[in-house]
Amino acid sequence: MKLTRISKGVVLEIKVKPKSNKFEIQRNDEITVFCKEAPVKGRVNRTVEKELARLFKRKVAIISGLSSRKKRVLIEKTSVEEVERVLAAL
Repeated sequence: MKLTRISKGVVLEIKVKPKSNKFEIQRNDEITVFCKEAPVKGRVNRTVEKELARLFKRKVAIISGLSSRKKRVLIEKTSVEEVERVLAAL
């Protein structure tokens, strides 16, 4: 799991698996997000942003990997410690 602090917040690297049975976030060596949506017209990206925003209670934006399974997500106005705390509770 890679977390990087930048001026706007924290960048989290995730791996997305579309067309799963349910939306789920798993934490192993890396963060894997299972998403029910098919990777069509940005549906997976919108769902990932929405669900991560709900989890962290912060604005979330995908900053790279829009067409890839590996993505970098910006969690705005938070700290690395806060992100680690939320992820540890999964």
